[in-house]
Amino acid sequence: MNYLNDLEKIININSYTKNKKGVDTVGRIMSSWLKGLGFEETIFQREEIGNHQLFTSKRKENLKNILLLGHNDTVFPQGTFEGFTQDEDWVYGPGVCDMKGGNIVALESLRNLYKNNNEITNIDFLIVSDEESGSDDSKRVTLDIAKNYDLCFVFEAAGPNLEVVTGRKGVGTFTILVEGIPAHAGTSYLKGIDANLEASYKLQELSKLTNLDLGTTVNVGKITGGIGANTISPKCEMLLEIRYTTNKERDRLLSSLDEITNTSYIKGTTSTLSGLIQRDVMEANENQAKLIKQIEEITGTTIPTEKRGGVSDANHVSSCGVTTIDGFGPFGDGDHTKKERALKETFEQRINLMSDILKYFQK
Repeated sequence: MNYLNDLEKIININSYTKNKKGVDTVGRIMSSWLKGLGFEETIFQREEIGNHQLFTSKRKENLKNILLLGHNDTVFPQGTFEGFTQDEDWVYGPGVCDMKGGNIVALESLRNLYKNNNEITNIDFLIVSDEESGSDDSKRVTLDIAKNYDLCFVFEAAGPNLEVVTGRKGVGTFTILVEGIPAHAGTSYLKGIDANLEASYKLQELSKLTNLDLGTTVNVGKITGGIGANTISPKCEMLLEIRYTTNKERDRLLSSLDEITNTSYIKGTTSTLSGLIQRDVMEANENQAKLIKQIEEITGTTIPTEKRGGVSDANHVSSCGVTTIDGFGPFGDGDHTKKERALKETFEQRINLMSDILKYFQK
């Protein structure tokens, strides 16, 4: 299990998304390991965040083109949660499961493949630097290259029963800005038009869009408005998030957001909507099911599956029509907390599984 020494090396480097130096240091270490396996590196240079990296292998005809996908960044700033520790069963530290641990699974699988074949073909590895902050920068890179691949394997953490992930909700973040007319609440009450009151009506309508049976949620997470108790509020801003499990639900939500924004429940108010879909939905599909069945035949194992409410960069690749499966990292829990850990024995399981998969597709 020498790969745990490699994991320790990169865990001990703080790679909080906004810590460009740290993220790039981890990237250079990953680069040294992957170049040793014959990969060529394309660097997407960035000034304020870490560089994105695409590692490409040689090409042979009549083989499927496979993309492995990971990220180097983690969620904790320097001095808050750092360092690698372990006991008999678990490893601990920022990124052990989300997802430096997953990157190590991918790396070790590629090492096994290289050891057996002396070369790697038609398999590329994209590692981005801003997944934990929404992939706002790397999204375009991922979408631009995704069309070049037939299959994509993503190395976010496995489920508790070693499930792979076949579905992830889409997510979008939006702001509704409501404008009214200010007035003195004591002397000129009727001259004012209350933006806060308008927002309260919109809040209720937005909440009605939630449909838990369909896995759809709308959360108005922050409302700010007004000047003081003695002034009719001239402005109110509502920050909200939508999550959905199907393209049909996405379209319903977007249409409803427009309708609610453009409806003045309090006469005289005006409202504007801004925001975007950050990651579109990853829907389970027939091609995924066929691939999972094929993997079960290749490996002689049963591959359990699950769908998750959280998002990953798998959403991006899947939205391009690429057959995508996530959750090939080790099992862990406590991610995004100071209790993050990963189960040691699941590294070996995941490495063996992915090694068998990649070996098969080299034929």
